[in-house]
Amino acid sequence: MSDITLVVGSKNFSSWSLRPYLALAHTGQSFREVLVPLDTPETAALIAMHSPSGRVPVLKHGDTVVWDSLSICEYLAETFPDARLWPRDSATRAMARSVTSEMHSGFQALRTHLPMDISARKTVPGVDAPGVHADVARIQALWAGCRERYGKEGPFLFGAFSIADAFYAPVITRFVTYGVPFRPELTAYRDAVLGLPAMLKWTEAAAGEPPLARYRQASKP
Repeated sequence: MSDITLVVGSKNFSSWSLRPYLALAHTGQSFREVLVPLDTPETAALIAMHSPSGRVPVLKHGDTVVWDSLSICEYLAETFPDARLWPRDSATRAMARSVTSEMHSGFQALRTHLPMDISARKTVPGVDAPGVHADVARIQALWAGCRERYGKEGPFLFGAFSIADAFYAPVITRFVTYGVPFRPELTAYRDAVLGLPAMLKWTEAAAGEPPLARYRQASKP
């Protein structure tokens, strides 16, 4: 049995859990998954059993415990280098890290007004909230720039799948949920991410979850 465990929150809502899940699945390593229901009276106590930060996701690998989505992905890239979770070329890798870090720390309007809700299809006033259009435009311009420069190497942002794609996967689901139009040149990228076997498996599980209140305390927005 694998000594890797990934602790995640609701698959329908926990965008930060989805990111390392996709990266870990890409390594090809077997792992155990622990799902913690969010926004319940037991949530905090259940997460505390695994996470020193009181948040999900958390990766356990033997005696090593890693929290924060980006830290988990970096750990996976170092531990399983054959998976090539970052581009090999140093300049391309620096670009991929910059793109990923911008997602990790930015786009607050998008996070606030268009929360991840994979199974839903809805139009809400949040699409027109201050800052959302600017976030959407920046993200799609960023994707288009990466695809234009690296698209000959494969269907993802930097050709082959990378941590950058794992970090933007929840954004793709947000755009689908809220009917945000994709630039025509980005539809193939959207379809490549949504068609990942791990993404399909996650989406299927999200659709099967019981309705939950929007979580506020256990996971980042």
